[in-house]
Amino acid sequence: MLLYLIINFTHHQEPIILAAGLIVFGIIQLIVGLLSKQGNHESGLVEVINDLFKMPKTMKQLAWVQFFSWFGLFSMFIYMTPAVTSHVYGVTDVSSEAYGEGSDWVGVLFAIYNAVAAGVAFLLAPLSKSIGRKRVHQLALVMGGLGLISIYFVSNPYVLILSMVGIGVAWASILSIPYAILTGSLPIRKFGIYMGIFNFFIVIPEITASSIYGYLFEEWFNEQSIYVLITGGMSFIVAAIMVLLVDDKKETPSV
Repeated sequence: MLLYLIINFTHHQEPIILAAGLIVFGIIQLIVGLLSKQGNHESGLVEVINDLFKMPKTMKQLAWVQFFSWFGLFSMFIYMTPAVTSHVYGVTDVSSEAYGEGSDWVGVLFAIYNAVAAGVAFLLAPLSKSIGRKRVHQLALVMGGLGLISIYFVSNPYVLILSMVGIGVAWASILSIPYAILTGSLPIRKFGIYMGIFNFFIVIPEITASSIYGYLFEEWFNEQSIYVLITGGMSFIVAAIMVLLVDDKKETPSV
C-alpha cells in the first residue's frame, strides 16, 4: 500500500527505498514463519528474526536511542556540504570558487570533529564512573544536537569549529557508551547474535534518512539544506530524551 501511494501520488521516488525495505522485511517474516512451521528452528535466518523480536529490554530501549542518534548523524553526512556552502558561504553554484572553498572547509570540519572525538574518548570512562553512563551519553547527545542546530546561527566559517566540538563529543559517545551499556544486558549465549542485530539500528536510520530527507528538503524546507541539519540536531535531542528510558543495571550511581 505504501509503495502504491508513493508511486502514484508523489514525484519523489526516494521513499520507495523505505517501502521496498518494509516489503522485503515482511517477506522474510513470512519465510521464517513457514520454516518454523516445518520445524526448522535451527536455521540462521529463523534464529536471527526470532531474536530480533525477543531482544532484551535494555537492548530495545537502546535501539531507539541509536536510531535517533544515527538519524541525526546522517543528516550531517548527507547535507553538511550544501548546508555550509549555501547558508554560511552564500553560494549554491557548485562550479564557483566560493563553493569549492566551502566544500574544502567542510572537509576540515569533519577532521576536527573526529579529532575531538578521539580526545574525548579517553574522558568518557572516568566521567561515566563519576556521574553515570546514561548522564554522560545524554549530555553528549545534547551537545551534538546543539552543535548541529547552532550552524543555523553561524555566519563566520571559523565559528563552525565550535559546532564541531559538540558533534565530536556526541560522536565519541555514540561509538562507545551504548555498546558498554548493551554488553551488560546480553545473555552470553546470544552475545554475538545480539551485537550483530544491534548494528541494524545503524543501517535502518541510514535507509530512513536516505528515503525521507530528500522529500523534506524539497517539500518542507524549500530546498534549504540547513533545515535538514536542524532536523538532525533535534533528532539528537530526542535520542537524549530516550536515554532516560534505558535500564542500565550496571550503571555506577552518581555522586
